[in-house]
Amino acid sequence: MTRKYFGTDGIRGRVGVHPITPDFLLRLGWAAGRVFASRGNSLILIGKDTRISGYMCEAVLEAGLSSAGVDVRLLGPMPTPGVAYLTRTLRADAGIVISASHNPYYDNGIKFFDHQGNKLDDEVELAIEAELEKPMLCVDSDRLGKAQRVPDAHGRYIEFCKATVDRGFSLKGLNIVLDCAHGATYDVAPGVFTELGASVDVIAAQPDGLNINDGCGSTQPQALCDRVVSTGADLGIALDGDGDRVIMVDHTGRIIDGDEMLFLIADHRAKQGTLVGGVVGTVMSNLGVERAFKARDIAFHRSLVGDRYVLMALRERGWELGGESSGHLICLDLQTTGDGIVSALQALVPLVRGERTLAECTSEIERIPQVMVNVAVDNPAEAAVLDPVLEAVKKAEAKLGDMGRVLLRPSGTEPVVRVMIEGQDMSEIDTLAHEVADVVRLAVR
Repeated sequence: MTRKYFGTDGIRGRVGVHPITPDFLLRLGWAAGRVFASRGNSLILIGKDTRISGYMCEAVLEAGLSSAGVDVRLLGPMPTPGVAYLTRTLRADAGIVISASHNPYYDNGIKFFDHQGNKLDDEVELAIEAELEKPMLCVDSDRLGKAQRVPDAHGRYIEFCKATVDRGFSLKGLNIVLDCAHGATYDVAPGVFTELGASVDVIAAQPDGLNINDGCGSTQPQALCDRVVSTGADLGIALDGDGDRVIMVDHTGRIIDGDEMLFLIADHRAKQGTLVGGVVGTVMSNLGVERAFKARDIAFHRSLVGDRYVLMALRERGWELGGESSGHLICLDLQTTGDGIVSALQALVPLVRGERTLAECTSEIERIPQVMVNVAVDNPAEAAVLDPVLEAVKKAEAKLGDMGRVLLRPSGTEPVVRVMIEGQDMSEIDTLAHEVADVVRLAVR
């Protein structure tokens, strides 16, 4: 069935514009509470990132849940994977994350986890949408839900992250620049890396409600690159606003994206004999990384873009490791969802164990030049299938032949169409990408 509100990553939009409005979110909390209460469940956690609208969203969701008779535990600012973890360990029936991930502060969104820290099944999302169509009624006063804060939430999550590496694992001697994107990891991430022994230079960890992802974090890492080079650090780590994505920077200032981090982790596990099956990437994964997997006889599968699809492919195959170029990596043996801190630690294991630099560990990967242009449109799904756009894609593919590929896809998290072209000649693919992007812009006027 077609969803009215839920997308590939919960419900997301601009604050003050339906559905991210106080009245709708109040009803959403009530509807979700009704669904979980009808199944005998009565406790839901709420965590959020640092954008200013989180206060409003938290308050109305809490009220809606309480009116449906559900108890609430408030985590405050907490990375998305932290909410997933605490939902499991605090024996909650569901977890809610208030975040728009890597988007600007003026966007926000609502994501749900089930009692095991997994994204909700389609059946549950559709049940919540069905409740949203009904009149909102409040339970009797003696059945209203209660709300409490969880005072040690950060400490619990820090200990979890540290426990994902061996007890003898130490980052002592490593100088790391850590970019927290002024987001949900601003407090917990420095604690994890410092307590594991690293010397940590923390940047973008002073959230004010408006600066989340602004010129920082995994989507805008130039400040991190500059800081690593200027301070002579060994490497840099950049998280995004809600902490489920991560990229790294080597000592020369070169960006190590999710594809290369995925290779680092998988290659080390394969050498240790602990890699289960193969690795899931996406249609956006760099061809050079796929070739590197093939050279090491590591099975590689491409899924659609989105952690929902990566996770689906992993479970279908019984594999544990997958991820996206954006840095959304999933280690199913350790977490149920993408976890930037945990993924960074896993990528650091081969460096520490092999006493090699990040640059040395990634030097064998011959990346194929790749250009991506984002085109802002009102309806990405419709724009991506317009006849002039499809014709422009065919022409670009014909020019590249067997020496490259073209991918045009509507974003599932932003109102943009992404034009990605990969090939041997950087100048050629840059020209082709902008030509296709221009056709998209003209076609939607």
